[in-house]
Amino acid sequence: MVRRSKSSFFTIGLLILAGEAAFLLPFVLPRIFRPTVLEAFELDNVQLGQCFSVYGFVALVSYFFGGPLADRFAPRKLMAIALVTTSLGGFVAATYPSFIVMQIVYGYWGFTTIFLFWAAMLKATRQWGGDTNQGRAFGFLDGGRGLVSATIGSLGVAIFSATMGSIDGGIDIEQRRAAFRSVILFNSILVALVGILVWLFLRTEEVDSGSAEPAHEPVTPTVVWHVLQLPTIWLLMAIVLCGYVGFKVTDDLTLYAKEVMFFNEVDSARLGTLLLYLRPVVGVVVGLMADRTRPATWIVTGFALMLVGAIVVGAGVIDRGSYVVFYSTMFATCIGVFAIRSLYFASMQEGKIPLHLTGTSVGLISVVGFTPDIFMGPVMGHLLDSSPGEPGHQYLFWLLAGFSAIGLIASAVFRCISGTATD
Repeated sequence: MVRRSKSSFFTIGLLILAGEAAFLLPFVLPRIFRPTVLEAFELDNVQLGQCFSVYGFVALVSYFFGGPLADRFAPRKLMAIALVTTSLGGFVAATYPSFIVMQIVYGYWGFTTIFLFWAAMLKATRQWGGDTNQGRAFGFLDGGRGLVSATIGSLGVAIFSATMGSIDGGIDIEQRRAAFRSVILFNSILVALVGILVWLFLRTEEVDSGSAEPAHEPVTPTVVWHVLQLPTIWLLMAIVLCGYVGFKVTDDLTLYAKEVMFFNEVDSARLGTLLLYLRPVVGVVVGLMADRTRPATWIVTGFALMLVGAIVVGAGVIDRGSYVVFYSTMFATCIGVFAIRSLYFASMQEGKIPLHLTGTSVGLISVVGFTPDIFMGPVMGHLLDSSPGEPGHQYLFWLLAGFSAIGLIASAVFRCISGTATD
């Protein structure tokens, strides 16, 4: 087992901070403040979904080319540039531009957060984990990202609530916009500051992964073909795709609370933040457990939980006043989602994917696995807007149940054909 120094733990801490900061503006804020985003930007669910789709299309190309890039250049430089450029899009969004301009901003974010950032972050994390601590590395990464997201989300809710003032007397649209602008600007500045920290202090080359593999290898069609011949790559594509559908559906939870359970805007945002606090707990726990057993075991468990939660919501079991059932179902579903999300890239070691081809492998897996960025936004928007109220949410969770079942099968097969978690 690789011995960890203080600088090594500082490295994973900085990776965690950067890993969530990159996605605060395009995804975390809409997840926590979805009702407010729709109103402040004068969008409906379909239009917001179209913004996510533009992001997804740009990201699709960026995954493919950004993966090999991460196998050629230092993560510090790629990640720092990505964070600073991502923050610039936030300052544009704070002006509440037109729908067309917001689509352009989301396309811009698709490039900055994926082409330069995504594979570089994952490769640096895998290097930190070494040969025997992949579960810990990726569990800490996603769990820590959840803690960062929840903490910043809490600050955002506090800023929003304080700026907007009391909601008892009624708040007009301009007050809501002014309050939410403060949240956007706060997050934009924060993302830029994290980028500066990464540039100054991230030193992944100091982390000894314990691997004798070459640090860089020219990425050729032959190399790509070699990676695609690994059956575990294809199974991980399916696992990531189905797990990411679950993560995208968590964007609906605050809207579900508002429209079905009749929470107000602040309370629904608080619920979204509360659920985010599950992420660090789940990430750390399943990460440590995965290193003692196998990551695939916990991915299978996560899909099972996600399937049960989706069926409960889809079947309409939750009554308007059944808060215990509501919270229990939301918590169980999110535990499953976060467990899968924490470990699907930790499974690369279990699936015998070479360390020096991590960037290329991540790029190929992501091209398929993160296609929900393209289709889930419009699908969610169509289901919610064409069937207002509870029926639209039920249809969405039945869709989640289908993907959960597919993911459960894929992860079970992966567990059967892959080797042990450690050699």
